[in-house]
Amino acid sequence: MEQKKAEPKKKIIFVCTGNTCRSPMAEAALRKELRRRKISGYSVSSAGLRAEVGSGLSPNSAQALAEAKIPVNKSFKPKQLTEKTVEGAYLVVCMTERHRLALGNYSNVTSFPLLCGREIPDPYGQDIDVYRVTLRRIRECLPLIIERYCTPEEREEN
Repeated sequence: MEQKKAEPKKKIIFVCTGNTCRSPMAEAALRKELRRRKISGYSVSSAGLRAEVGSGLSPNSAQALAEAKIPVNKSFKPKQLTEKTVEGAYLVVCMTERHRLALGNYSNVTSFPLLCGREIPDPYGQDIDVYRVTLRRIRECLPLIIERYCTPEEREEN
């Protein structure tokens, strides 16, 4: 009997500048929300336009995620966004219009302003309250992203 090959997961990538604050928070929050809704068929990651490879998740991002009970990969390392990564993605969501415009014309690239009507400002170097607000703004937009790009046909049977 021939085994059916699993469909490759559709890749969703969040993009910010350094890949230490906003995009990793969006990655972790969407991953949790997809699990909560029992939506499968997607892999979620993040990258930066000018990622500082070798650094880690900002401590305030980690704290904001922990307070919201959103699990994060403890060994998270920032990644530089590449053309190959963009081309291989199902969806690339940029935190700002500036990020989206920097990527050029790809049909799979959008932004929080286009999807949700607001930019996600960079909290880097600010206090924990700014990170909490940033995470809240990201999470408020996730249902719109899920409704538009994560179709009911992709959901697992309960």
